[in-house]
Amino acid sequence: MNYTSIIVTTHDTDGGQGFAIIQLNRIEVLNALNIQLMDELVTALESLDKDDAVRVMIITGNEKAFAAGADIKEMSDASAVEMLIRDQFARWDRVRRIKKPLIAAVSGFALGGGCELAMTCDIIIASETAKFGQPEINIGVMPGAGGTQRLTRAVGKAKAMEMVLTGKMISAEEAMQWGLVNKVVPVEYYLEEAKTLAREIASKPPIAVRLAKESILKAFDTTIEAGLEYERKNFYLLFASEDQKEGMKAFVEKRKPGWKGK
Repeated sequence: MNYTSIIVTTHDTDGGQGFAIIQLNRIEVLNALNIQLMDELVTALESLDKDDAVRVMIITGNEKAFAAGADIKEMSDASAVEMLIRDQFARWDRVRRIKKPLIAAVSGFALGGGCELAMTCDIIIASETAKFGQPEINIGVMPGAGGTQRLTRAVGKAKAMEMVLTGKMISAEEAMQWGLVNKVVPVEYYLEEAKTLAREIASKPPIAVRLAKESILKAFDTTIEAGLEYERKNFYLLFASEDQKEGMKAFVEKRKPGWKGK
């Protein structure tokens, strides 16, 4: 597919343990998330999710901005009914349903929708220049793509309240201290660090990775009892896979396993 707002590249796919990079590419507006970009992003993610040669996806921007928020020009004159009919957040629900691991490689601004997009990913690698924030309060609204929910789960009520109600940004180091990001590296290495992590995850058995991701996310949606039951069923289900047999046999035989994704 010919994309205009994103750039999609695949890596290491010849060996069947590949990953893909989706780069947001509206540089002139700091990768502001308009409807076209989100449509292309969701289309690309869903296509890659079905591609057996791709096991992990990285979403990134550029050194200056991951994404500086939603495209305000698309919303400034809209009525409540127009926003309801537009249902632009349905695209975010589709991102949430992606089965393969998503890594956000963040440098520069990750604000508003940009911060929400990073939080929709499973792992966040940040450069030292990254800035995270939910500044919607400064334009008379509030986060609408999951910011009040995912941010609170990541950093807790007190910090989320402070960030959302003041609209202030936090540094990459603060984001790591608060549990929002996994790792902070110099700006020249943030994408390479994400690639290294993607390769490591892609080398693992894909069915187990998928079910492990599902089980972790279930912890945010249900009680501990229901979550434990869900985890247990996924654990048992993996014993129907060829990869489980291969993995345990390789462990006993003291050799490297060969994953088939079956």
